[in-house]
Amino acid sequence: MSDKDLLALNEDWTSDDWTRRETLERMAAGGMAALLGSSLLPGAARAAVPDDGVVRIGYLPITDATALLVAHGMDFFKDEGLEAEQPTLIRGWSPLIEGFAAKKFNLVHFLKPIPVWMRYNNNYPVKIMAWAHTNGSGLVVGKDTGITDFSQLGGKQVAVPYWYSMHNIVLQIALRSAGVKAVIKGQGEPLANDECNLQVMPPPDMPPALAAKKIDAYIVAEPFNAMGELKAGAKMLRFTGDIWKNHPCCVICMQEEDTKEKKEWTQKVMNAIVKAQIYASQNKKEVAHMLSRDGKKYLPMPADVVERAMTFYDDAAYASPDAIQHPEWGNGRVDFQPWPYPSATKMIIEAMNNTVVGGDTTFLSKLDPEFAVGDLVDYDFVKAALEKFPDWKKDPSVNPSDPYAREEIVAV
Repeated sequence: MSDKDLLALNEDWTSDDWTRRETLERMAAGGMAALLGSSLLPGAARAAVPDDGVVRIGYLPITDATALLVAHGMDFFKDEGLEAEQPTLIRGWSPLIEGFAAKKFNLVHFLKPIPVWMRYNNNYPVKIMAWAHTNGSGLVVGKDTGITDFSQLGGKQVAVPYWYSMHNIVLQIALRSAGVKAVIKGQGEPLANDECNLQVMPPPDMPPALAAKKIDAYIVAEPFNAMGELKAGAKMLRFTGDIWKNHPCCVICMQEEDTKEKKEWTQKVMNAIVKAQIYASQNKKEVAHMLSRDGKKYLPMPADVVERAMTFYDDAAYASPDAIQHPEWGNGRVDFQPWPYPSATKMIIEAMNNTVVGGDTTFLSKLDPEFAVGDLVDYDFVKAALEKFPDWKKDPSVNPSDPYAREEIVAV
């Protein structure tokens, strides 16, 4: 990849938010309250944004935000009688968390482990309202690495987007299965042949870092895998949805007080989100163009990158390496269905206890997964919306004969 190409790849991403590594590390270590200070105090938080019923969305420019962006772009909020501001593009997980905690936003998408950490490590009253999507991520390797299997990630450098992410969880499930240990070591520290060194890296930095051989692989949400393939010569090692069938990644989150004090407003928001996911599930190519910089410019990537990220999932094309080992699962590259299966929440919390992360994880050992399943997630509003709009059952990730229950399937 030429220097000119690398520059073009990053031209839309020049922001201090992407360099806030110290902020991210402090928050991951459990310093959220200290970092945000008075913004976490209820009085200060309420004063941050007027309580005028306007939907204020914060999002990262990834396909995980599709439901929020389609609900806005297709006027589904307006159809519900709601006013919605233009969604605010945020360039990193830490500033999105900060903005939500300061109540600049009342509707966001978070990597699913983030609200677990926020609610139980930092005592912040966040509620998961729905899944934002299923699948939609993958692990790509550098074209010159020769890596064709997870066992070959021993002695390698791999980037993840956040410690508290599904990407980190699924990656470490695969590493353990291959006999490789996940470690977090500083630059220059030696690695054993069975150690894979993990580092947190903002998604836009990943394709250039891979092309420059600063890392050997990265695991992230789309469209940065597609961008890596098209712009940085990356090779898809494995789609995460081919390891954990139809796993959640990002979830739709709201302030708990809104769900208690503004029930009618909350239901209308969830109606719009469910309609958006049904539309996205049935019109992926059209939605990809709408989201791209060639459409309504919610994402700064061109249409060909976003379209690949949402639609290109071909078993023959991904035979070497064998990135799709379970074509019989019927997955898409990314799928959309909102129901937050309790079985997956329980499994994620259990898996977090076995996942290497930076910072203190004491809170996880004290967290009862069964309690969290009922306490973290609000099922009522999304279920009411799903009953109103039953076409969600047509998504390939849903079993129409038993749509509200499933068995979690993991096969590395």
